[in-house]
Amino acid sequence: RWVLSLQCKGSRNFMSALRRAVEVDFKDKNKHKSQGLYLLTTGIPDQETHTVSAYVAEVCRGFDVQLHVSLFSVMEDVDSSGIIPARYANPAETAAAFKEIVRAANGRFHWFGEAGIFESDDITVIVSEMEKANNYSQKCAFLVESLKQRS
Repeated sequence: RWVLSLQCKGSRNFMSALRRAVEVDFKDKNKHKSQGLYLLTTGIPDQETHTVSAYVAEVCRGFDVQLHVSLFSVMEDVDSSGIIPARYANPAETAAAFKEIVRAANGRFHWFGEAGIFESDDITVIVSEMEKANNYSQKCAFLVESLKQRS
């Protein structure tokens, strides 16, 4: 089940959007099978990060749901209508804020832009698994080689 919440006119009122999604989708949480909320964004929320993190942690625990964030970094500081958001942060600060928020919600963070993927929790997990597999493969090759030398 998908819930759509639109924020426009330069607002990044994350708390209001999350509250709306929770009220609409989870008021009868026993009837729904939602497991995650997905935020697609281009900038930092209007509210302070520690406030959002605390609220997200409380909401996600209360509804047994995870928040996942996909941050798309744009090169311009102003949106196409020329409206400057209420709170500004550079892309690295924005990514750091969303990483903190996502950790509070036991979710996943993905950061990409026109140049490609900057960071992704899913890709990090996959790379880690590949490194483990490579490490085990090297250990097995070493063990096989040592057994060959013994015989």
